[in-house]
Amino acid sequence: MIMNENIIKNFLTDYSIEVTPNAATKIDNFAEVLPKNTRIYIAHIEGTPFEDMITTAKKINNEGFIPMPHFPARIVKNKSTLEDWVSQYSHEANVSEGLIIAGGANKPYGDFDSSIQLIETGIFDNAGFKRLHVAGHPEGNKDIDIDKSNKIVDKALSWKNEFAKRTDAKMAITTQFCFDSKPVIDWINRLENMGIDLPVHIGIAGPAKLQTLLRYSLECGVGASIKILQKRALDITKLLMPYEPNSIVTQLAEYKSQNPNFNIEQVHFFPLGGTKTTARWVENIHN
Repeated sequence: MIMNENIIKNFLTDYSIEVTPNAATKIDNFAEVLPKNTRIYIAHIEGTPFEDMITTAKKINNEGFIPMPHFPARIVKNKSTLEDWVSQYSHEANVSEGLIIAGGANKPYGDFDSSIQLIETGIFDNAGFKRLHVAGHPEGNKDIDIDKSNKIVDKALSWKNEFAKRTDAKMAITTQFCFDSKPVIDWINRLENMGIDLPVHIGIAGPAKLQTLLRYSLECGVGASIKILQKRALDITKLLMPYEPNSIVTQLAEYKSQNPNFNIEQVHFFPLGGTKTTARWVENIHN
């Protein structure tokens, strides 16, 4: 048991976490909640005023953390808008990292439709961004690959992998959250067989009420592993108990300990039950 605990502690070291601007306003000081120098992603949801994104990035930086705002291609109007956002982040909030994604909008608001198009502008490089993360979907992305073949998302990841090799950009894949370790393990091993070696930051849903997780999972298009939640919902003894990611974290940590080259570099938490709740859950494991 001690060995398992140490394996899990090591697996969760230097985790990252995601917040919305609204959630960030409820944290008086991130230094009271998270380990020093934690990378904090800032979700840019459609309709969020950019001023709120900048305010959140400033707060995160001022309190001693690393802000990584989302750049969703489908809500960026044009190249000029992107240049303006990147410039403001860089000069006003000391931002030098970004998660570059297509975004969840049903149709593009402006000129961009994909994360590749944003990267190809060269704007991030010109602004001195040191790190770019891109999205990964262990259970596929039915919005992109309607036929569930993974052909389009695989091709996009291959392009990003080659981009990282031919430039000095530090890149990683940050994934959607899952509840089952098997599709994650299969997907990462498949990427390795394809020659894609970008480090994976695996998405994990933090502790939350079961109904909250089910709602977010349906909204985010989480695939087969949602069956684990649905099965739990049928068990009346567990229905009212908060979900905790013990099972998937333990399984992935143990798999990595047995396969040291397994390409999970870091854990990224989606704190669907609250930032403080997720941080406490990790802290309890380390104590």
